[in-house]
Amino acid sequence: MKEGDLIYFSKFLSQVLRHRPERIGITLDKNGWTNVSELIEKTNASGRDLDLDTLKIIVETNNKKRFAFNEALDKIRANQGHTVKVDLDYMAQIPPLILYHGATVEAAKLILKSGLNKRKRHHVHLSQDIETATTVGKRHGQPFIFEVAAKAMYNDKFEFFLSENNVWLTDNVPTKYLKPYQAVAKPVNGRTSFE
Repeated sequence: MKEGDLIYFSKFLSQVLRHRPERIGITLDKNGWTNVSELIEKTNASGRDLDLDTLKIIVETNNKKRFAFNEALDKIRANQGHTVKVDLDYMAQIPPLILYHGATVEAAKLILKSGLNKRKRHHVHLSQDIETATTVGKRHGQPFIFEVAAKAMYNDKFEFFLSENNVWLTDNVPTKYLKPYQAVAKPVNGRTSFE
C-alpha cells in the first residue's frame, strides 16, 4: 500500500473512530470499541477499499499510535481525541514533574488568558517531550510550546491519565500551571508575535 493511501485511511479512521461513526453507520461501545468486520464492511460500502491486512498496517505503522486492536483483533478503537462520548477506562496516574503542550503562536494569546481547555474533546492532550509538542504545534501554524507544571497540578488534586499511545490527558490546565517554554517561531523586532 502506498504511503498516501495509509495517510488517507488514517485520517478517515480518525474521523469515524473519534468524531463521526455515523458517517459510515458504525457504532462505538461505551469504551470506544467497534467491531472490525463491521468497520471494514461499512467502509467498503461507502466506496473505500479496506481489508484486515491494511487495517493492521495502519494500526502498526501509525507514527502517533492513534489506534489499537483488542487482544482478539476483532475490535478496534482510537486511543484518545474523541469528541463523541466514550469512556476509555484509563486509570489515573502520577504525571512527571513537567509536561508540554504544543500550540500555535496565535493560540498562545488565548491560552495565556484562559488556560488549556478540552473544548469539544474529552481531555487536554499533553506531551512528555518537547519534540512531540513542537510537532503538534506545527500542524496549524507557527508552533509555540507551553511547559505544564503537571506534578504541581497533581498535588493540587487534578487527575492525569496516560493513553495507550503515551499521550498524557487531563481535563484542563489553569494558567497558573502554564509557563511559555519557547516560541519556536522567529521573534519579530526582538519580540515574539504573541507578546
